[in-house]
Amino acid sequence: MTAAGQSLPEQAFAGLQLPLSYWSADLRLLAFNPAFSACFDCFKGGIPLGITRAKFIDEVERAGLLVQVEAAPSDDGQTDVQPKLYFSDGSVYQLQSWQGPDGNWTALCVDITAAHRNERALRKAKDAATAADQSKSRFLRAANHDLRQPLAALKILIYSCIAAQTDDDRQQSLHAMEVSVAIMEDLLGALLNIGQLDAGKIRPSIQTFQISTVLDRLKVQFDYQAREKGLKFHIVPSTEAVTSDRILLERIISNFVSNAIRYTDVGRVVVGCRRVGGHLRIHVIDTGPGIPEEFHQEIFEEFFRISKHQDKRRHSLGLGLNISQRLANILGHPITLKSMVDRGSNFAIEVPLGNIWHSTIGEPEINEQIGGEFAGLACLLIEDDPHVRAALSSLLQRWGISVDTLANLNDIPASVAALERQPDIIVTDYRLNRELLGTEIVNEVNEILEKPCPALVITADTAPQLIESIRNQGYPVLIKPVGPPGLRVMMHNLLFEPEAIAELQ
Repeated sequence: MTAAGQSLPEQAFAGLQLPLSYWSADLRLLAFNPAFSACFDCFKGGIPLGITRAKFIDEVERAGLLVQVEAAPSDDGQTDVQPKLYFSDGSVYQLQSWQGPDGNWTALCVDITAAHRNERALRKAKDAATAADQSKSRFLRAANHDLRQPLAALKILIYSCIAAQTDDDRQQSLHAMEVSVAIMEDLLGALLNIGQLDAGKIRPSIQTFQISTVLDRLKVQFDYQAREKGLKFHIVPSTEAVTSDRILLERIISNFVSNAIRYTDVGRVVVGCRRVGGHLRIHVIDTGPGIPEEFHQEIFEEFFRISKHQDKRRHSLGLGLNISQRLANILGHPITLKSMVDRGSNFAIEVPLGNIWHSTIGEPEINEQIGGEFAGLACLLIEDDPHVRAALSSLLQRWGISVDTLANLNDIPASVAALERQPDIIVTDYRLNRELLGTEIVNEVNEILEKPCPALVITADTAPQLIESIRNQGYPVLIKPVGPPGLRVMMHNLLFEPEAIAELQ
């Protein structure tokens, strides 16, 4: 379409598939082709000739067709003559304009949607690479922060071991050193996860365990350091079961304790637990200098320091509380702080209570109760290795379970007929005598028994396809080496809570 009195090669103009328009020197619309009309189809009665460019853009934006006009500055600092037009349907066009000898303007809209998306993808990849680099730096700082504590304790323990006067003292120090090394191993594993926080790849290993397992390790980790400062370090015992990631939860609480000891010069540090509804609130209380209320949120920020003039001898990198907060967010455990200047601080984290029978950590308090749960039950143990069979039999018998085995794996009917009693549960190795499969033997045994038994399979083969195949046959799987806690939990659920099996696999 053209304005009256204007000469223009209309046929070529109309045949062009790209939106094309023709504007006067004072930026009034003189002509446009059908593609331009279709692109800006938001005017009642069609696009009016003579409309100014400013009015045109305003009308298109009001109609909701155009959501943004981006005009980047050119090299000479002036407004770019090739702005980007962002449409509500997600498409992006670049407006290319040039001025003719008569002063009029020709404008061509070029679809750059694909190129724009590629540019955004490249920018996103670059941002991800930058974030990964920053995450790596944070990881190194976190490693420096978190590994210093057990390393310091280990140095003191080595000195104590060398200076020990009796074998009992030496054994005690060696045991404490072993715990410290285990803590460092757990820290390294946890730090590898922390290094992936920004990438969103951290996956907590949620399990049920007694909080005493964490409290006992904290006692070993911090007792020497507290005594060296002349502080009383007291942990109130608790046998409550909680549900969380044990390593990450210990990392959070140990950061609380480390800070409490670092900044407390006189008095004590106490760790205790209190039930609050369906949760256990774990407190770390100190008699340190306290934290002004205006800093109660900021202290959880990375590298935050209350004062630039703090004693550098006890000055941390400012990562401990930040790490604790980030991990608590991942776990979904709220952290609270109560503190008064010159009176001390009380850091606490709230963790869901768990069912003690779902515990996957071996604690004496639980093991002593096993006889009452499994007493009188019978287990058919199918294992071709005599040493493993003897060890498993001994363990099951300590739990009050009578153990029987198949006399001949090549004659299942006769072996089942020779059993002294009907089994309540079957525990089998997967590969037997190099040619038999435990799942096939269990299937045959259950076909013979009047009442089929629940069974679990133990294997040293960790191939995902194999594990999935066994589970698809209806059998839960334990990977060798099998620890007593894991075996106990699986047996408990098979016998008493079979609906919980899926959560353990």
